[in-house]
Amino acid sequence: MSLATLLVPLAVALVGAFAIEAAASPQRPSLRAGDLAIRAAGYALIALFWFQFSWRPWLAAASCLLTLAILSVVDRLKRRVIGEPVVFSDLALLAQVPRHPQLYYTLPLSDPRMAGPLLLGLAAIVAWYVLEPTALPETAGASILAILALPAALTALAFSALTPWGQGGLRRLFPYPDLTRDVARFGLVATMMGYALRRLGEDAAEPRPGATTSPEGVADDEVVVVVQLESFLDPARLGGPDLPAMARIRAEAAQYGRLAVPAHGAYTMRSEHAVLTGLDPDALGFGRYDPYLARKGEEPTSLARLARAAGFATVFVHPFHRDFFDRARVFGRLGFDRLVMEEDFSDAPRVGPYVGDVAVAERILAEVASGAGRTFLFSVTMENHGPWKPGRLAGIDAPLAQYLHHVANTGAAIERLIDGLAGRRATLCVFGDHAPSLPDLPPQASGPAATDYALFRFGRDGGAAPGRVDLTAAQLGCVLRAAVSPNRTGLGG
Repeated sequence: MSLATLLVPLAVALVGAFAIEAAASPQRPSLRAGDLAIRAAGYALIALFWFQFSWRPWLAAASCLLTLAILSVVDRLKRRVIGEPVVFSDLALLAQVPRHPQLYYTLPLSDPRMAGPLLLGLAAIVAWYVLEPTALPETAGASILAILALPAALTALAFSALTPWGQGGLRRLFPYPDLTRDVARFGLVATMMGYALRRLGEDAAEPRPGATTSPEGVADDEVVVVVQLESFLDPARLGGPDLPAMARIRAEAAQYGRLAVPAHGAYTMRSEHAVLTGLDPDALGFGRYDPYLARKGEEPTSLARLARAAGFATVFVHPFHRDFFDRARVFGRLGFDRLVMEEDFSDAPRVGPYVGDVAVAERILAEVASGAGRTFLFSVTMENHGPWKPGRLAGIDAPLAQYLHHVANTGAAIERLIDGLAGRRATLCVFGDHAPSLPDLPPQASGPAATDYALFRFGRDGGAAPGRVDLTAAQLGCVLRAAVSPNRTGLGG
């Protein structure tokens, strides 16, 4: 088989992939020669990846184009809903899509609208295998050598990027995370590859930071409860009614305010990690996009580990699947002794598709009431998780109306926690993980929309009047450290 037989399909793949991305991207792609070369290298690697499975040049080219078409569609949807391009860590979430399709605006694989195109695609691939001749050498020995050599070469190339020489080159191309800039320069594929390799390189080359600041305090609480409220912010900011809980927050909280979070409309784990560790996303390098994937819960200075060292029993409460975000394993490593998850809420009432927030509040209070000794409890709610679409709530189809219905229950849950903990020496913190991904609240060019938080300190006489103090999620994590670990002034090592 001639060299042209291989190069012509590859050229078609490179030109076609660029055209697909340029047409779908909201940004004008860079036309600088160096940037185009890096972009083309990314496309070529995708084509070679598919080529190793079939050894059919035109099938590999078509597979490359299909890959770019799918990535571009997903990227456009993600930018519209979340305000962020597709990133390498999103690939790790693919396994969750068929298991939890309701969370990803997709249909289950059993749905004919999904199963039909997949079966047609499989049939087309089988037919293509029959119709297009293989590019393998004619002799058996040379064919076996080629079949083994190509994946070995691609693997060696990936590992070479993790060497000091390879990481030096990647640092020049990707000195720090800037998705919007880098996707415009190098395209989705090369940026995803570069970011993934930069993150892997960070594991070997860079020490893990710790929280750098923590206010002095005395950890004398019986109970510390921190509740991450799904998609929570003051509904009055969306034109909704005033929540009684917000009035109580402004009247009774030790402090409250806006909370600057790392993402809009999704990526709960980013806010969780920031609060639990006190680490700003900028401190995480290329691991910022999914700290659980990058660090797997190995955080020596997490709130849970500090609390456990100070004599608290540590409990995590979350009414959803253990496998989601690999939370069961991650939270064990973060320092939680006991996990209360979906199987423990089998009889709890649901509001829409998820366990109601009031039921979670009742379970939290039951946990701290039954615990022996001091307890640190971190909870993540689910009731107000998207998507908000027709059929979710009987008689309520508009996304904003659904959200306001759920957030009223969130307010009731906050009040239930205030009432249940007010008689104890306790700290209660509630905060929103991210703004909801609603049509009425699109992503902002200036960055993720802030949520709201409140910090209550019960069982203390006097004290300053409630005041508004706006924080980042990481700063809130540093404030909470005073409740679980006294007189900590630096947690860097």
